[in-house]
Formats: sequence, structure tokens, C-alpha cells
Amino acid sequence: MQAKIIKQLGDALYDALTAGKTLAPLTSRHEGITVDDAYAIQQQLMKRRLAAGEKVIGKKIGVTSQAVMDMLGVGQPDFGWLTDAMVYNEGESIPMSRLIQPKAEGEIAFVLKKTLKGPGVSVADVLAATDGVMACFEIVDSRIENWKIKIQDTVADNASCGVFVLGDRLVDVRDVDLITCGMVLEKNGEIAATGAGAAAMGHPANAVAWLANTLGAHGIALEAGEVVLSGSLGIMVPVKAGDNLRVTIGGIGGCSVRFV
Repeated sequence: MQAKIIKQLGDALYDALTAGKTLAPLTSRHEGITVDDAYAIQQQLMKRRLAAGEKVIGKKIGVTSQAVMDMLGVGQPDFGWLTDAMVYNEGESIPMSRLIQPKAEGEIAFVLKKTLKGPGVSVADVLAATDGVMACFEIVDSRIENWKIKIQDTVADNASCGVFVLGDRLVDVRDVDLITCGMVLEKNGEIAATGAGAAAMGHPANAVAWLANTLGAHGIALEAGEVVLSGSLGIMVPVKAGDNLRVTIGGIGGCSVRFV
């Protein structure tokens, strides 16, 4: 794909983000778009966000479940970037004016104390480099109209990342079974989704290792101090103004958020 078109599409996504509007699927406008093209568009989008003053504080992994991979017709996850403009803390309110068509996912966030750079990063390396894990929400939000996404659309749109919410408890990875830990997501007091750590590529640290190795091939590291969202442990739950959500993950803790 021509650099001119990549820039145009990245700029269009940035404009949609800042205006709170959606675009027709990129894949419907450019049939030949590849996943590599989509990551180049993502870089242009992030270039605009960083130029506006945002700072990278971590990364996110998406499409970690086999069901979503099958839905999008791909054989591997995707990734996006987290900035300081996206983060909320436990119990804070998120204004709907910041979002377009949001859905909530319960996830495990890794906080790194050591830099990880592939290739060759293993699950053991990830666990050794992790300061701790915490329950979190990723509020995914597509700038593509009606969530009519193919993998190229979501990759270009920074892996459909909206904002994220971190819990207030950091737990040592040695004190929790990240495979079997159960997740319950409640919406307005009723259970809306359930899952377990194994939903993220069999083990959430597998997802982080995949990301470290994938980024390493491009000379990019997961830096000490960064937050890594390791992938959804259950279905996406649509949210609207007035909704109160809480996620609880066994052995790790909880995280709550409300939308106003």
C-alpha cells in the first residue's frame, strides 16, 4: 500500500477518534489492505496521538481467544499501544463523551519491573520480569462503524483500544495460579461474563511472551515500568451511561468502574 494512503487512513482514524465519530471499514474502502499495512496505519495514528502530547505507558494484546481468532479469520493475536491519556484508576468514572461504541472486557494486567525484548522470551522470562499483576478493565471502542471489523480494521485502529481501568491491588505472580484463576464480570449487580486465566492463549503470560517476541522482531521492547494488558478472559460487555461494572479475578482482586 502506498505511503500516501497509509498516512491518509491513519489521519482519518485520528480525526474520528478526536471527533467521536466512526468511519466505514477500511477493508471496504481498500480491498487489498494487509495486516502489515494495518500496522503501518496504526503507527500513523499513534504518531498523531503522541504529537498531541500523549505518552506511551504500555501495550495491549487482543484477539487472544480461539473463538475471536476464528471470527476474524486469523491465526494469531494483535497488539496496540497504551498511553497516559487512556488510563483510569479503580472506582473512577468514565465520561461517555470520551467513547463512541464501548464494550468492557475483564483482563489481567501485568506491571513490568524488567525490560522484555524478543526473540526468545519465554513464559518464565515474563514471570521473572513482572512486578505484579492486577485485575483490570479494558474498555474497547472501535472507530469503525457498528463494529464491522476485520482483523485489518481493528489493527489499524490501535487494536480497538479505548481506555483501561486498573485495580488498586498488585499481586505477586508467585501467589496466584494465572491459568485457573476465575473471572466474574458484573454489570449493575448481575453477572454479565465469566472466564478464567486460560482464556488468554492458555496462560496470560503466553500472551505477554508472544507480544515481547513479536515486537522484538521490530526492535521494540516491553519496557520496565510498562503495563501490559494480556487479553480478555470473557466476552465483551456493551456499556452505556449509568452502568456500574465490577470485575473480580480469583487470587488477584477486583476492579470497578462506572460510566457517566
